[in-house]
Amino acid sequence: MLDQTDIQILNLLKENARLQWREIGELVHLTGQAVSNRIKRMEQAGILQGYTIKINSSSLCKTAFITVFMKTLDHPAFIKFVKATESVLDCDRISGEGCYLLKVNFVDDDDLMGLLSKLLTFGNYRVNISIGKVK
Repeated sequence: MLDQTDIQILNLLKENARLQWREIGELVHLTGQAVSNRIKRMEQAGILQGYTIKINSSSLCKTAFITVFMKTLDHPAFIKFVKATESVLDCDRISGEGCYLLKVNFVDDDDLMGLLSKLLTFGNYRVNISIGKVK
């Protein structure tokens, strides 16, 4: 069972997973060792499952939204391809115009063209390139 101090620790780690135990302790009025013990307990209980970083992908690459119009009925092969392609961030089955909507990251035009060439084995596509993130 978590108490209020555990929740404060989790909130601090959500904001900055790189905080030192001592720094967290000062903020929640515990010693660094006590914070360490609480964090270890939460890790062992499966509450804390890992630490991660957040990368601003727009600073590294560009984003495109690709509507795929399937010309084959081999949707399982397409889905397998999409799941195996790292540059595909999201893939949604859609209604209306098109069959799938892909969100992809690409480094340069050659990178995007390579992906589009592979998509042609499954169907046609329409590409929209993001020019700015709103949210």
